[in-house]
Amino acid sequence: MGRDWIIDVLADLRSFARDNDLPLLTAQLDEARLVAEVEIASHPLAEPVASTGDFDPAERTHPQAGSTRRL
Repeated sequence: MGRDWIIDVLADLRSFARDNDLPLLTAQLDEARLVAEVEIASHPLAEPVASTGDFDPAERTHPQAGSTRRL
């Protein structure tokens, strides 16, 4: 699985915010989607972190998250 799943999650959150009259959160989620798209596009050949279940404090990533997202 690639990293594109996060775009769908952000879209779902944005829909919830819009439907529940949360305009500031809606705007922030629009920004987050744009940031996610730019970062994903800037690493087209990057492989997701292998799921070993181990937390690597040196990298501050959690492999089970399926990405190299910083915590």
